[in-house]
Amino acid sequence: MAGENGIVDCLVIGGGPAGLTAATYLARYRRSVLLIDDGRSRASLIPESHNYPGFKGIKGTELLKRLRGQAQEYDVAFETDRVLTLDRADDAFTASTRNRRVRARRVLLASGLVDESPVIAGLDGGGDGGTLRYCPICDGYEAMDRRIGVLGPLETAGAKAIFLRTYSGDVQLFATDLDKATSERQRAFTQAGITVPGRAVSVVRHTGGVAVTTDDGGCWEVDVLYAAMGCKVRSELAVQLAAACSDIGLLEVDAHQRTTIEGLYAAGDVVADLHQLSVATAHAAVAATAIHNSLPHNPR
Repeated sequence: MAGENGIVDCLVIGGGPAGLTAATYLARYRRSVLLIDDGRSRASLIPESHNYPGFKGIKGTELLKRLRGQAQEYDVAFETDRVLTLDRADDAFTASTRNRRVRARRVLLASGLVDESPVIAGLDGGGDGGTLRYCPICDGYEAMDRRIGVLGPLETAGAKAIFLRTYSGDVQLFATDLDKATSERQRAFTQAGITVPGRAVSVVRHTGGVAVTTDDGGCWEVDVLYAAMGCKVRSELAVQLAAACSDIGLLEVDAHQRTTIEGLYAAGDVVADLHQLSVATAHAAVAATAIHNSLPHNPR
């Protein structure tokens, strides 16, 4: 839905929970909204979320379908495309996609992040709906009292392994940089009740679990395997405009989800360390309301 002079009130970049929620809010504020999404929402990889408010369990794809359907009821315009560059001049933004250029008074960046996948024989980098997982906050409860493996560098995987001890007494840490494990760190894992086998060299997924082979010839059976390889924050469009961000690319925002670039807002995983659906949708409600209030009044 284009606004006056072919410029939209808000361009939303990203069609995950944050982007879709913001688009609905803005449309209900009677603002012209265009949402551009390249179809790579991290939420689509969620086998089933059990901590999203109001649902006893909902698949990520189903939640996205419902959120998109809700936005469509309010005539939000959608385009399947990727924004390649974002420029700001004369109090407006110009976004260049693979197919065209779009002008917008405000931009909401809800582009999320991409989990780094383990480069291990037997893993194709994708979740399979159960044995390979990424978010213990999302589904650690569902792994209660099961055999849990965590794969990744000591710094990130170690913290995740310790957190998962909340749910199980059988946690194995398959460090990819085991040579960096100091005796002090090894003692810390032992005291936490975590086993640290050799470095994982291959993984075989089978019915009901995962077999992890280590470089010392050992084979360890776990029921679920968590990857903790880090992530790539998709904030490059804002960073190119010199928006302030953390050392891993998380954008700095204020209480209204405003970045350090005037007119540019951000919500969801591109902002927060707590990568949760409920956090993303809360950010979206705040950002959309702030965007509406920043624009000229639009009386009926």
